[in-house]
Amino acid sequence: MTDETADDPQDTPQYGPQRQQDVYRTGMLEGERPEFPVAYEDLVERAREELSEEAFAYVAGGAGSETTVRANDRAFDDWQIVPRMLRDISTRDLSIDLFGREYPAPVLLAPIGVQGILHDEAELAVARAAGEFDVPMILSSVSSQLFEDVADELGDSPGWFQLYWSSDRDVAASFLERAEDAGYEAVVVTLDTPKMGWRERDIELGYLPFLQGQGLQNYFEDPAFRDRLEADDPWADPEAAIESWHECFGDASLTWDDLEWLEEQTDLPVLLKGILHPDDAREAIERGADGVIVSNHGGRQVDGAIPALDALPDVVDAVEDATGDGEDAPVLFDSGVRRGSDVFRAVALGADAVLLGRPYALGLGVGGEDGVRAVLENLLADVDLTVGLAGCASIDEVDRSTVRRAER
Repeated sequence: MTDETADDPQDTPQYGPQRQQDVYRTGMLEGERPEFPVAYEDLVERAREELSEEAFAYVAGGAGSETTVRANDRAFDDWQIVPRMLRDISTRDLSIDLFGREYPAPVLLAPIGVQGILHDEAELAVARAAGEFDVPMILSSVSSQLFEDVADELGDSPGWFQLYWSSDRDVAASFLERAEDAGYEAVVVTLDTPKMGWRERDIELGYLPFLQGQGLQNYFEDPAFRDRLEADDPWADPEAAIESWHECFGDASLTWDDLEWLEEQTDLPVLLKGILHPDDAREAIERGADGVIVSNHGGRQVDGAIPALDALPDVVDAVEDATGDGEDAPVLFDSGVRRGSDVFRAVALGADAVLLGRPYALGLGVGGEDGVRAVLENLLADVDLTVGLAGCASIDEVDRSTVRRAER
């Protein structure tokens, strides 16, 4: 969306009525129902039927008994939307601004690795679908497709890059340089995965796709990573290359003092993902981070961790305290977003935008590019209608006054 069109509310996308009109017209006049499930729960069941047992478990599963996964979902029920009446909602503006760029809605696609286990086109299909809506895609370090190829597929559409901070500083620096050269506009540093969590489903199946080389393409093509290997071509001795990756994937020794080094490696905005404690949020901003992402990795790292939504208000307040007058450090939210009402409640509690994860991954698994497109169409329509029916003509009007904590 250009600046010129953004100034005219008549030109902002009206996702909800358009999607309803398309679906109802097709259903009533042509007798066709949507090809892909609309409800998240039905999408999960379709994916369970169509994906391999291992791929489904990897995407749908969480750490331990998965109490955090369930808690993320339940946390939204603790907040109720309070609709207001007789307000002009004939058009609704969902657009937001992050780091000087306008996006059409407060939704980004969360970084999800090894998408090749879900669909052959993996991140390329996701990039095409996201590009249709100008929804920013955050590409994982362990993507099944190369950074550069996904950037080419995105074209002028926005893309961010997610970094798993390697214990090999040369590899980490090389990844950042490649991402910047490819045109990615921000860096998301995932802090909560120096080691992988105890994921019972994957353990029971003995399944870790990385050990088959899935998600390692960016490492195998990286000059700094190749310098670690005896063979010139990682594929000439894949076992040795995979073992080298395993040795350098994460760095459990990192502390706040290391953040300065990372910020020196890139001119892009840096957001820290995995923040759940207000003191960590405050420290992040004081140490120079450009933003934070409230996330418990979708419940995949620590079983019994605080639901991300419960952490959000305190983190927002801490970031506001840590930023000076006139400064802005966005707070994004991740973990448990399934519907438009979830987006609304996260924004109401202070999130500048949310990250959508499992829904689009499952959409990819059941329908490739078309499946991701359907998930995005439905979510954006749901957000649009929820904002309007709550009495808000703009996403900027969604604040803490629009929700209340449920009384049980």
